[in-house]
This record gives sequence, C-alpha cells and structure tokens, in this order.
Amino acid sequence: MRRNFHETKEPAVMIIPMIDIMLFLLVFFMVSSIFMVQSNTIQVNLPAASAAKRDTRPNIVPVAVAEDGTIQYRQETVSLQELPEKVRGSLLDDAETVFVLRGDRKTSYENMVSVLDVLKRSGTRHVSIATEQRKE
Repeated sequence: MRRNFHETKEPAVMIIPMIDIMLFLLVFFMVSSIFMVQSNTIQVNLPAASAAKRDTRPNIVPVAVAEDGTIQYRQETVSLQELPEKVRGSLLDDAETVFVLRGDRKTSYENMVSVLDVLKRSGTRHVSIATEQRKE
C-alpha cells in the first residue's frame, strides 16, 4: 500500500521533556534567589554559636551593625534616630516581621544594645541575632 505524498502525520507533542525543563528552571531560580538575598547585605564578621540555625520565615528584615557602629537597614545606611521610623514602617506592612540583627564581632556591645533597644521600643515582636555556625 502506497502512501499519498500529501498525507501528513500529526506531530507528536513530547510533554515529559518540557516538564523536566520547567522543573530545572524552577530549582535554578529558587537557588539563585537565595544567594542574591544573602549577597545584598553589609559584610560583617558574625560571632560563632553552636546553636546557630537559619530562619526561613518569609518577611525578614536585616539590620546590620558594622564594626564602626554604622547601621544598615535593608542595605540602606541609617542613623540611630532614623531607625524607629523605618522599623515602624515595616511593622505596618506586616506585624509579624522578623528583624535579624547582624552585628560585627568587633562592634561594641553598646552599639548592639542601642539598636536592640530601638527595635524593641518600636514594637517589634520577633528579633533574631545572626551568628555563624561554630565549627567544632
């Protein structure tokens, strides 16, 4: 039996390779976004703690205190007097915001306590202090 030249076969849609590519892209963007969030913060040498763990809540605001006492709130340098207004603004957006205090290990204890005091007076309910995992 001869086939007519003008007869065409229906093209086959291969769905499995498309699903594989979509899952690969999803994982790629999830992993790359994690590294982008961490690379946008001020570089500080965190103190080490053996009970350190990563917080995975959705609305996390980094507050960094550098060695010289400079304060960065979401990658923006602010003074201690400007900090309460920024904190209250974040709390208006989401009352369950978690503030992660990242202090350089060489910064003074007074600088850290001042920032922590401002966070608490501004009405925060969730404050974490960032540390590195101690290698034992």
